[in-house]
Amino acid sequence: MQAVEPISRRTIYSHGTIGLPMAVYGYPLAIWIPAHYAGGLGLDLATVGLILMLARLTDVITDPLIGEISDRWRTRVGRRKPWLLIGTPVMLLGVYNLFIPGPEVDIYYFLIWLTVFFLGSTMIMLPHRAWGAEISTDYHQRSRITAAREFYYLAGLMVAAAVPMVVEITADGGSGVGDVFGKMWTDATAAFTGEIMSKTPVDRATLTGPVLMALAWALIGLLPLAAAICFFFVKEPQAPSRAEQVPIKEGIRALLQNGPMLRVLMIVLLVHFGESFRNAVSLFFIRDIVGVPTIGAAYFFYFIAGLAAIPFWLALGRRFGKHKAFMFTLITVAIVSACNLFLEDGDYLPFFLLFIVKGFCFGGLHFLPIAMLADVVDVDSARTGGKRAGTYFAIFGFTEKIAIAFGTGVSLNVVGLLGFDPSGGVAGSSDLGVASLRMVYCLGPVVFYGLALKLIWNYPLTPVRHQRLRERIARREARRAVKAG
Repeated sequence: MQAVEPISRRTIYSHGTIGLPMAVYGYPLAIWIPAHYAGGLGLDLATVGLILMLARLTDVITDPLIGEISDRWRTRVGRRKPWLLIGTPVMLLGVYNLFIPGPEVDIYYFLIWLTVFFLGSTMIMLPHRAWGAEISTDYHQRSRITAAREFYYLAGLMVAAAVPMVVEITADGGSGVGDVFGKMWTDATAAFTGEIMSKTPVDRATLTGPVLMALAWALIGLLPLAAAICFFFVKEPQAPSRAEQVPIKEGIRALLQNGPMLRVLMIVLLVHFGESFRNAVSLFFIRDIVGVPTIGAAYFFYFIAGLAAIPFWLALGRRFGKHKAFMFTLITVAIVSACNLFLEDGDYLPFFLLFIVKGFCFGGLHFLPIAMLADVVDVDSARTGGKRAGTYFAIFGFTEKIAIAFGTGVSLNVVGLLGFDPSGGVAGSSDLGVASLRMVYCLGPVVFYGLALKLIWNYPLTPVRHQRLRERIARREARRAVKAG
């Protein structure tokens, strides 16, 4: 079999730039938008949660549709690139209206612009992920491509955490760049040494508007720049011939018979459900159980650890295989989660050390399953002769979104129904409510990761088997080329 040509770093990192702006919006969507619409604009919190879930469920239609269209589309610039041109203005329109609403809004306004926002992000993310799987057919180069996107994703999360910190510090009396970064450094240092300083909390209800506006302008500046870099500096692989297109019914049947794909979907469903199950109550655990006020500084260290660890997860995947590296990630995070069960109020340093270990695992937790899926697409190509990465990443993305939506909803309902009061903290909650918060945050991920580990343990698509799969596809393509010539 002919050796696969290496992919240049410029191509890999230019393609990954989209990950930065696409990471920025996740943080405000989870933290600031519900608080702004429920607190600052007066909508009922339960209604806000319901609308968030309803808008997300529109992905049932949009994800498979966009995935299928992007697989079949033919333009002069490619199959995936046009979606950057279409999705960017749609998403930015949603960002502007969703993040900077006027004072007079209702549930219909919220639902419409949230749906537009989700549609734009889907138009960009699904074809972009499929494009990444097609840049190279090599098992290990695909890990590098996915890791580069994860590098930008973590950088985007740092931007998303920095913007509210700057707004809060400025509102707390800081002025100028020196004051802002000095305060950030002071809080970060104090967090690690355990010298948590008393400070007057900033009223978040009055800051949701300025924070969302700042994040909106950050996205409006970053997304077009990243889209332009990806569009002009990354070549899209040659589109498959008409002979390589798979009829929809046959494609669905092949997908349902693709064992590794079904296994990856179950793994992703369990892992993301476990992550969101814990993340939904993380603010309450950190603030009310451990008593840490410097949450922003904690997340800065968390994301820095994630960035630093990407080469480690790449090396581990190359040495042992992606699924074994992912298994090691889950075991480590499960141990960290269980250790949090023993923390009490004032255990700042042990919490931050555990938090950094969790941050170290963040990259592996997110990019290894995506890299595994890129290999799973080759199973479909070997069986059907088609190239349908868009469809596969659409189903993968929808599985992620459903897991996150329901993991968040179930977690909050469990803790709330058992007596935890977010506004009253530990003092205003029942003993059962506080205990449920501990169990959900510390042991919830352990349960779901444990179920996922059973599926990863004997994962069939190893590097050796993937190599044989690529050889089979290469022989078929060579025969087609001879016939066409």
